[in-house]
Amino acid sequence: MRKTFRRPRLDCCVAALLTITALTNAAVAADAAHGRIVFQTCAACHSDKPDAIGPSLRGVYGRKAAALEDFRYSNAMLRSNIVWDEANLRAYIRDPQAKVPGNRMPFGGLDSSADIDDVIAYLRDYK
Repeated sequence: MRKTFRRPRLDCCVAALLTITALTNAAVAADAAHGRIVFQTCAACHSDKPDAIGPSLRGVYGRKAAALEDFRYSNAMLRSNIVWDEANLRAYIRDPQAKVPGNRMPFGGLDSSADIDDVIAYLRDYK
């Protein structure tokens, strides 16, 4: 007697994949509240005070690099011609010197992808 193999229905497979994707995305969603805590390290230099070591990062998401008139940026940052979107922020927060070689920021970067995602989520709302 010959056994027949029955293929699963395609719509069931698609539904299962969509469910898994939705659950995965929810589980890895960035946490802006945690990003605010991680950002405290950045705030030591990047405050709104006029004598701050670094430029204010308030409203940085979507802003062109070196755009604040009241801060003296490095030549490297002035020439970078980047906009602080998610991809550029991610690369810069991970390794500032690799993203903008010659910038003056004395920070080695963050290693944790989750922390980077959380800081970016915080910066999106930091206005």
